[in-house]
Amino acid sequence: MVWKTTIQHLLRRAAPALRPDPALAKEMRARLEAAAAQRLGRALSIRHVAAGSCNGCELELRATQTLIYDLTQYGLSFVASPRHADILLVTGVSTRNMAQALREARAAMPDPALVVAVGDCAVDGGVFKGAAAVAGGAEAILPVDLIIAGCPPSPAQIVQGLLALVEAHDTRL
Repeated sequence: MVWKTTIQHLLRRAAPALRPDPALAKEMRARLEAAAAQRLGRALSIRHVAAGSCNGCELELRATQTLIYDLTQYGLSFVASPRHADILLVTGVSTRNMAQALREARAAMPDPALVVAVGDCAVDGGVFKGAAAVAGGAEAILPVDLIIAGCPPSPAQIVQGLLALVEAHDTRL
């Protein structure tokens, strides 16, 4: 089962990488700042949980904080505690050992909170789907509000996905 999934994963074509466009970045920043200010009166905070991954998605996630993408310019920032977070961002497969930690992280977050699954592993288990220690994607443990697929998704895809999430859930935040 693991080999079949691995072969399917390797043969699948990756989505074309998105290039940062200064005009698009300026527009995205304005839209997200307006959405965050209207809903919370402040920037949105993200708590990242690596549920069991190869660190590919984490590298791309860290790239969102570089000068090229600069996630903070859109009013999004990472926080160390789920008690201060508005968005729970999950990367990696959801292993059975991490199930309780994910539930506790979500329970510690103030409502309303959103859950985002980033990467193929967090979506459905990716190449590890069907393994004994794997519960599946994040959806197997928590209700997920946004899926950002890819192995790994590009930083631009992550930023655009978060922007779409904030705009789509304007009544919840």
